[in-house]
Amino acid sequence: MTPDSRTLALPLTTPWRGALAAAALLGLALAMQQADGGLLDRAFAAAISALKPARAEGTASALSDPRVNVEAYPVAGVARNLSGLAWDAQRGHLWAVVNEPPQLLALDRDGDVLARHPLPGFNDVEGVAVLGDGRLLLAEERRQSLVVAPIPAASDAVLSRDGLPALTLALGGGDNAGIEGVAYDPARDRLFVVKEHSPRKLYEIRGLRASLAGHLEVEVIDREDWIRDKFVARDFSSVEYDPRTGHLILLSDASKLALELDADGRYVGYQGLAAGFAGLAGSIPQAEGVTLDERGNLYVVSEPNLFYAFRPE
Repeated sequence: MTPDSRTLALPLTTPWRGALAAAALLGLALAMQQADGGLLDRAFAAAISALKPARAEGTASALSDPRVNVEAYPVAGVARNLSGLAWDAQRGHLWAVVNEPPQLLALDRDGDVLARHPLPGFNDVEGVAVLGDGRLLLAEERRQSLVVAPIPAASDAVLSRDGLPALTLALGGGDNAGIEGVAYDPARDRLFVVKEHSPRKLYEIRGLRASLAGHLEVEVIDREDWIRDKFVARDFSSVEYDPRTGHLILLSDASKLALELDADGRYVGYQGLAAGFAGLAGSIPQAEGVTLDERGNLYVVSEPNLFYAFRPE
C-alpha cells in the first residue's frame, strides 16, 4: 500500500457486527415497507429495537411498558378519518376529531361515544388539545390554523367555526402535509405542533393563553434540534405532552411507534405499536392520535375508525 492509497478499516467486533446487521435489516425493512404497504412492520420494529434500546437507562418514562386492553375497537358512527385525540382531566373523558366530515367526539376510556358535535365551517381537522378554562384547540391541516373553540355545553351541540379566534402558521404550501397534531402544556402555556413530513417538523408556541387574555405575546420556536437525529420516527402523525414527567410523545404512523423525549428534547425511549409489542395481536394500521391520562394509561386512535387503550404494567 502506498502512502496515497490508505483505506480506513473498522474492526468488526461483536458490537460492530450487531450494529451493521441491524442497520442492514432496517434498510431492507424500510425498502420493503414502502414497496408492499407495510407488510414487514414487525421486521422494521425489530430493526429499530436492535439499533437503540427501548428505554434510556436511569430515566423516568411516561410510557411505562403499557399493555393493550382495548384493541382495534371500531368507534360507533365513524366510517373513516378518525384523527386527533386528547384527554380532558376535568371531565374525565377523551376528545377525538374526525376530519371528514368534520366532527368533535367525546369518548370514554373504552372508546364508546358519549357525545357527537358537528363542526360546520371547519376544514380537515387533524388535531385537538385541551386548553383549560372550558376551551379546546382544534388544528386544521390544510389551512394550517389553530382554532380556539369553547367546549360544547350540550351533548348534541353544533360547534361552528364562525367568529372563533385562530392562529395561522406558514408551514409551506396549503397541501396535505401541514399541521398533523397538537398538544398543550398548561403549566407553562406552551403549545406543541407537529408537521407530518416533507419535512418532519416540531414547533413550540409560547404565550397562547396570555394572548387570548389580551396580551400579544406569541413566540414560535422551531425545535429542529430536538428531532434532527430521531430517525427512528420516519414521520409525525401526532404529539402529546405528559404533565407528570414533562416529556413529549411523538407518534409515528410510518414507523409504528411512539417516541418519547424529555423536557430538553433528549431521547428517553419508544413504544412499538406493531404486532407483538405491548400485547398487540396486530399492528395499528394508521395511528393518527395519541394521549395519556393522569393514571398513565395510553390511548391511540387509528384510521379508519379504530380505538386502542393501553394500561401501564
